[in-house]
Amino acid sequence: MSEEPAPTQNTPRPKGLLEQMEELMAALNADLSDLQLKSGFPPKAPQDA
Repeated sequence: MSEEPAPTQNTPRPKGLLEQMEELMAALNADLSDLQLKSGFPPKAPQDA
């Protein structure tokens, strides 16, 4: 059995895949909303998930 070294406080924790995907989706959503407004389309009503 191998033990992983404890992370030091100065080393940032690497982001997990889910966290990266959430950030990318948020950025994409913001870009698409901005593009929608710039193109003259009315803002879309928020949908309940």
